Amino acid sequence: MHVLVTGAAGMLGRKLVARLVGDGSLGEAAVEHLTLTDVVAPTAPDGFAGTVDLVAADLAADGVADRLVAGRPDVVFHLAAVVSGQAETDLDLGYRVNLDGTRALLDAVRTSHETEGRTPRLVLTSSIAVYGAPLPLPIPEDFHQTPLTSYGTQKAIGELLLADWTRRGFCDGVGVRLPTVCIRPGAPNAAASGFFSSILREPLVGQEAVLPVPETVRHWFASPRSAVDFLVRAATLDTALVGPRRTLSMPGLSATVGEQLEALRRVAGERAVRLVRHEPDPAVMRIVETWAGALDASRAEGLGFRAETSFDEIIRAHVEDELGGVLPG
Repeated sequence: MHVLVTGAAGMLGRKLVARLVGDGSLGEAAVEHLTLTDVVAPTAPDGFAGTVDLVAADLAADGVADRLVAGRPDVVFHLAAVVSGQAETDLDLGYRVNLDGTRALLDAVRTSHETEGRTPRLVLTSSIAVYGAPLPLPIPEDFHQTPLTSYGTQKAIGELLLADWTRRGFCDGVGVRLPTVCIRPGAPNAAASGFFSSILREPLVGQEAVLPVPETVRHWFASPRSAVDFLVRAATLDTALVGPRRTLSMPGLSATVGEQLEALRRVAGERAVRLVRHEPDPAVMRIVETWAGALDASRAEGLGFRAETSFDEIIRAHVEDELGGVLPG
């Protein structure tokens, strides 16, 4: 099996590739060829005996997607994206990466189908940002999409394109509407949701973190472990069970910021919680208040998708995966 991963240098892309290499297969098929692409050169995975192609390129640039798809991937994971905060502050960049790059990839897949009859499984990462306030709690999957950010708009367009390309038989598409992935390892990024991770990640290693919203803010979360599980499940499930609505709202944990901090207190103690500094940021709040506090993910759950049920689980997963299973000092 040949697997193409866009956005392979990002956090989720790296974890997905590590999972594929560790498993050695995707479903019942052995993974023998990986094509990994991003705007910066991805790193070759350790311990993989098959063929690896590393491509540093802009997916939206002329001919790039065509060359990637010409390698005849059986499964395409499309993770490449500009994150929410950056897409909001840089309109042109957000639409180039999140819309033009997606359209270029889909057009390359269409060309491959029309010339060679190939119909790859295409897993598209979407976002809870496709919904916009006022929102019910929880949000039913068929709730109207009225995104209130450019990022959410770009993801909603991608969902529609995926459904249309699948309807026409160009690909076998599955969209996964991800919760906010928390705790994200590594340095903070430009995502407006980044503080949800930083108020846990930094205090766990004795560093200060800034909280820009009230503790009453409620949001929808899943760990990086669960996010990778979602992607693998989407690539291997029987899509006859999915039907024409090709994007699924993923399971998650509905929690307030205050509940996050209580879980931090239970796992790491009061000293860690005192490292969180409250500094209200109206710009961040304007974005975050348009996001989902909880989703009805019963359709995905019926197809075998699962996520954590407590923030203690999410924090413990981070400690195990990123801190060697032990809290510093």
